[in-house]
Amino acid sequence: MRISLARFVLIGALPLLAACSKSAGTTATAATAADLDREFIMAWNNKDLEKTLGFLADDVQFLQGNAHFSGKAEVSDKWVRATQSSISNLKTSVVSSESSDKLAYEAGTFSVDVLPVAAGQPAGYGEGNFLLLWKPAADGTWKLSYAQLEDLPVQRRN
Repeated sequence: MRISLARFVLIGALPLLAACSKSAGTTATAATAADLDREFIMAWNNKDLEKTLGFLADDVQFLQGNAHFSGKAEVSDKWVRATQSSISNLKTSVVSSESSDKLAYEAGTFSVDVLPVAAGQPAGYGEGNFLLLWKPAADGTWKLSYAQLEDLPVQRRN
């Protein structure tokens, strides 16, 4: 059986082309976690409550210390609505990140300015570790599925 040179090249190139397109797909979606986190943090820092809540999946999970909130309603009320107005200047430093067509996450450290609770109260500074995990919803939009924050005690700003 003779295989022509053109057919041989084509057959040999198929796995390479598949690997390249898989790599290109991964590269194209690799920015997904960073882009999603950037948009979420921008909405948070701009105090855009509705946009921030729009990122949450219906079955979102939130963990912080002993707190565990489940579902969009509880996470919205007990995390986002309860803290967004008192936290500003949220910044992250990513240590680990991965994206695919089914999952995207970033993990690392975060820092925030903690605003005074009442007039005359001191401002604070908080920092800790974070994990934000995103999954595509049925409509194809990416939603925050899991958020975990492990923070150190808030430090008083001088």
